[in-house]
Amino acid sequence: MALLDAFSRAGNAASAVAERYIPDAWVVCMVLTAIALVLAVIGADAAPTEAVTAWGNGMWGLLQITMQFSISVFAAYACVMSRPGFWLFDRLARLPNPDKPVQAVLLLAVTTTVTGLLNWALCFVMSALLIPFVARRNPKADIRVLCAAAFMGVGTVTNAALSGSAALIMATPDNPMINPAVGGPIVDRLYPVTETVFAHFNLLLLVLLSVVSIGAICALHPRGNTPVVTFDPQRLDAIMPQPPSVEPEQPTPASWLENRRFWCYLAGGMVLFTLGYNMATQGFARAWNINAYNAVFLGLALLLHGNPLSFVQAVRRGLDSAYGVVLQFPFYGGIFGLMTGTDLGQWLSDLFVRFSSQELFPLVVYVYSGIMDLFVPSAGSKWIIEAPYVIPAARELGVSVTTTLIAYMHGGSLTNLVHPYMAIPIVAITGVRFGRFAGYSFMVGVPIGLMMMIAMLFIPPNL
Repeated sequence: MALLDAFSRAGNAASAVAERYIPDAWVVCMVLTAIALVLAVIGADAAPTEAVTAWGNGMWGLLQITMQFSISVFAAYACVMSRPGFWLFDRLARLPNPDKPVQAVLLLAVTTTVTGLLNWALCFVMSALLIPFVARRNPKADIRVLCAAAFMGVGTVTNAALSGSAALIMATPDNPMINPAVGGPIVDRLYPVTETVFAHFNLLLLVLLSVVSIGAICALHPRGNTPVVTFDPQRLDAIMPQPPSVEPEQPTPASWLENRRFWCYLAGGMVLFTLGYNMATQGFARAWNINAYNAVFLGLALLLHGNPLSFVQAVRRGLDSAYGVVLQFPFYGGIFGLMTGTDLGQWLSDLFVRFSSQELFPLVVYVYSGIMDLFVPSAGSKWIIEAPYVIPAARELGVSVTTTLIAYMHGGSLTNLVHPYMAIPIVAITGVRFGRFAGYSFMVGVPIGLMMMIAMLFIPPNL
């Protein structure tokens, strides 16, 4: 217990430092932009005019992927905000024994891990919304540990699972690695998820991550005389989310059209039918990409809401969660333009080759990706920045794109468990400060980080 208390204090200290010194995500993006410009001029010998124009030309090269990721967020949110979604949440919250709070922690940890394996946006939203339901039905469960348990999925498995942004980018036709806005291609073919996410080594890592994180967070719930922090019924009622409310139908043609379920069923049916047809004719490996993921959740959201007004209202609320993607991706695109439009990418690649080897390269990428995640808390945008120099370095060292991508994806989760950005929905819905539960997530992250660093030393270089 003394060791766990020491880990908790260290975690709280780490989160306090992060909250004090890491500014808003867009400001961090501009800091990275300034660093990239300086490196392009000083390190890669680019003329200032060349560097600025490469940045400006790259800004608009990510508009398609910006829209794709935005839809991922608000479509998942709309699914959760449907009335069937709320009914499911309440049923789930009834499963644990109210007198055994560890069961409530287990429920949240398993739910967030399973949804994290399926879809990062669904995990991002669903885990946070489930906390009030579980806390209301399980009043003896510690609210801090519940918040940390809801944090497990996005902090451990999402980056390397089915919706891993980097893997989906590499599997999507005309992605920036094959067809960059500035410069030549970085890879010469698509990498379907069957080669990356479903690689046997990656599946083994996902199983280990799931088991260790769930077991660790359950073991951390206060026991014996250790104080338990809970919410009173009034505060629980205040944080309970509500599904969209639809006004009664009015005796007008416009209101009649707006309230017909036919429109949602028509749109949802066509979206899902097209996805099913593409998968049946093209095969799963070729059809499963960012667009396919969006089709699943957009189609389900339409069918679950039924009423067009309810669906539109849920999407409007979900857009608040997607604003970061819309705002930041053009600026990350500028950094990507610097990497591909000047010799900056090659210069950084040479540094990786100089200070690494084939055996150590996956570990170097893993740790580096985790550090970068503190500054760019988006696996997709970070991959767009890093890939132009990481992939050429891997190629020169004889490490495959698949091995590099797996190391990168898991490295992106290394610091997620102590990153306030990743916990924005949890903090917003519960009102619990990130620092109050970051200590628990930190204690889970330390053994996971050590385990994964060892795994990076044993990953085959040519998966």
